[in-house]
Amino acid sequence: MRRILGHFPLWISHKRRVAAAAIALVALGTAASYATQSMIYDPEQRAWIRFDPSQARIYYRAHGTNPEVFRRQVVTFRTAERPGTIIIDGDKHFLYLVQPNFQAIRYGIGVGRDGFGWAGIVRIGHKVEWPTWTPPAEMVARDPNAARWANGMPGGPDNPLGARAMYLFEGNRDTIYRIHGTVEPWSIGLNISSGCIRLRNEDVTHLYERVQVGAKVIVLMQGAALYKGV
Repeated sequence: MRRILGHFPLWISHKRRVAAAAIALVALGTAASYATQSMIYDPEQRAWIRFDPSQARIYYRAHGTNPEVFRRQVVTFRTAERPGTIIIDGDKHFLYLVQPNFQAIRYGIGVGRDGFGWAGIVRIGHKVEWPTWTPPAEMVARDPNAARWANGMPGGPDNPLGARAMYLFEGNRDTIYRIHGTVEPWSIGLNISSGCIRLRNEDVTHLYERVQVGAKVIVLMQGAALYKGV
């Protein structure tokens, strides 16, 4: 699978991707479990707690929505990037759409699971409503369900890309990564995808209406989480 790291494309195997991720985590002084574990702040317990797929499903069934921290909201966000830029903080599971006057719309996201994280500066190549999902060859080879749709799954309510998709390009080349909706809204806040950035369908539709083709997208290196903007 093709990766973007900074401005430099790397063509490496899955084993080398995992090894490279592990080396990067050690270099950053971060435990290997950091890449596989999500944490959220529980205001009732006043503590950071683990947030895994089982807990995410339980919370979503009980509340019909995601934890408040992952719900769409406008936040103060200081950056030199121009309005319309997207900045993705995969460690904290946030996507920021930069707005004027040091503001941003913040969306909760799901990101790549262990070994599928990536970083770089890309752009929105094009946008599609109710997109067709065509799994990459690697996914077809390892996932029998994906193999059923090797020639493409039509857009619709059961499509893994959800209601909208924004295709991420490096120059004029499709990276194969997407910002898209999901049929698993409970999964927001988790490291769960094969590298794509997923939002709830209502959030990806909201973002889709506000972002332009050609918009700059900054995906931060794992371990480079934002504190209060950049």
